[in-house]
Parts: sequence; structure tokens; C-alpha cells
Amino acid sequence: MSSISKILLGLAIFTMMSFQQDRMNDKVVGTWMPSDKRSHIKIFKGTVGASKGKFYGKLIWLLEPNENGKPKLDKNNPVTTKRKNPLIGLLLLKNFTWDADDKEFQGGTIYDPKNGKTYSCYMKYEGLDKLNVRGYVGISLIGRTDTWTRVNE
Repeated sequence: MSSISKILLGLAIFTMMSFQQDRMNDKVVGTWMPSDKRSHIKIFKGTVGASKGKFYGKLIWLLEPNENGKPKLDKNNPVTTKRKNPLIGLLLLKNFTWDADDKEFQGGTIYDPKNGKTYSCYMKYEGLDKLNVRGYVGISLIGRTDTWTRVNE
């Protein structure tokens, strides 16, 4: 095999591997259900400005969306002006990027409306239809992991 053929073969293999990694990170796009089965989170990829190429997650469904006949609100938010915002539509996951070396989504945060706190977070596949989501304070050893399941739309 000539040197040029080896270089072209190597370039082709590298391109295919890069494409496969891009497909893996885009597979997270869709709807996911946490283990308590009380909500659905729609994960999407940002397309403009600073959000371009990063992943976000929005709360789109609650098992019990209302409280006293009205939509549940983000009543535990530390920013008092946001406490009247409805939970449905709330952005819970922010700023995740795919790390192909570690095979996980890193650098993001997760907001817990139950206590109004935001945690550092990473997400890692457990197969194609399960996602381990780990929220933590400081270092990842101090935190909690929840396994989310893909919801077929």
C-alpha cells in the first residue's frame, strides 16, 4: 500500500470515527424521564450564539402539573422574581458539551425546582436509551446520580 493510500485510509477512518462521535452526542436529543417517572425533560442542542453546539433540557411534562387548580410554579427559586414562573417550560439543564474522550456530557448545570438549587452536572450514556445524570456540589464524589430513560415520542 502506498504512503498516499495509507494517509487517505487513515483520514477516512478518522472522519468516520468523528462522525460516529457526533452521532453519539446528538443521540441525547429527545425526551427523557427521570427514575421517579413524574416528569419529562426535552433535551435539545443550541443553535445560535454562545449556546451553539451545547445541550440544554427543558421540563415539558409533569405527572401532576397543577396545584390547587393552577399550574405549579417555581416557588423555591432563590430569585424571588422567578417564583411565579410555571415549572412546565423551565430550563433545568444548561451548557453541556460532549467530551468524546470521556464519552460524557460535561460542563453543565442542573436546576432542582424542589429545593431551588443549581448543581454542577454531567451526563453519561448507559446504553442508548438510558442516561445517568449526576448532580453534585464541588467534586463529583459529593452528589447523586439518577438514571433517565428515553421516552418514545
